[in-house]
Amino acid sequence: MKVNLSNSSTNQVKQVKVGFSWTVFFFGLFPPLFRGDWKWFGILLIINLVIGIPTVGIGAGIVNFVFAFIYNKLYINDLLASGYVASDDTSRKILTSKGFIK
Repeated sequence: MKVNLSNSSTNQVKQVKVGFSWTVFFFGLFPPLFRGDWKWFGILLIINLVIGIPTVGIGAGIVNFVFAFIYNKLYINDLLASGYVASDDTSRKILTSKGFIK
């Protein structure tokens, strides 16, 4: 399920998926890079390098698998903290039911 978030100061609207991130599962650190989410791209890059090099890539695969479960939640929380709000009632209801907003 997807929610629409808008920022009134920049007039940007973003559609964000809630739940498991299949893109992070299959492509690792590239989704944060392409979304311009520099903070989580850097964190994931460092973790992948630190864990992936000694384990010849196996550890990086495990990190990406775990991160796929939490990335969309982290991304939505960062957007909400930076001034984005739910654009419509359906998005607001989804965010409320998932515990993002009260």
